[in-house]
Amino acid sequence: AQPQGRRSPEPVRTPQGPPGVKPRAGEVGRIAATGGLPPVVSSIPTERKVVFLTIDDGWEQDPGFVRQVREQRIPITVFAMRDAVEARGVPDQAGGRARYVGAGKWGYFRQLRDAGAPVENHTLTHPDLRTLGYAAQRREICGFSRLIGKELGSRPTLFRPPFGSYDTDTLKAAKSCGMDTVVLWTASVQPGGKIAYQVPDKKLRPGDILLLHFRPNLDRDFRVLVKKIKRRGFAFGDLRAYLAAADRR
Repeated sequence: AQPQGRRSPEPVRTPQGPPGVKPRAGEVGRIAATGGLPPVVSSIPTERKVVFLTIDDGWEQDPGFVRQVREQRIPITVFAMRDAVEARGVPDQAGGRARYVGAGKWGYFRQLRDAGAPVENHTLTHPDLRTLGYAAQRREICGFSRLIGKELGSRPTLFRPPFGSYDTDTLKAAKSCGMDTVVLWTASVQPGGKIAYQVPDKKLRPGDILLLHFRPNLDRDFRVLVKKIKRRGFAFGDLRAYLAAADRR
């Protein structure tokens, strides 16, 4: 029996459902059609103060970053690249000296998946796709989709071309590999959590898609970025949900 005057501890409550703000009915505007090919999206057409965090490659596998995503329920969309996930080649050290390159490999991305972060396609080897023909582009995209399906249990539906570089063959190859949207960005996040804007007024705008990378000091920089965005009155959106709600006529 419970001693008198002592309360039982509160049960641990696990957050339910995927994280992130969902679109309201009729909130999301039109995404231009592309003649049957996947649309190319760099921002979400909404007037709501919501932004979308995306993170590329996968070199620096910092456990502190996974804890932030899981414990704070911060929605991110991962655009992984095989060579980075598996630590093949030279890592991105733009943020400083790397500590966790390939530390968890696919196990790290299973943790992100389990924290509610969808893992999408950023190619096998990170080439400039415009320098490749259709067949080679298709190998890069389809090959990685198959690998993601094998390692994580479901295939991606979103694609980000390396360097933001693509052509019509890219869109055709992406469609043949099961991609329904090509996702670019409106601002990038530099070391220190600094936002590099691509608009003259240097401000966040509703619907912005922000690009981060798995770089050294990611845990610290991500914490700075999240606080900065919240101070400006923006919420974090569920990118897949917003894309699904968009008018694509």
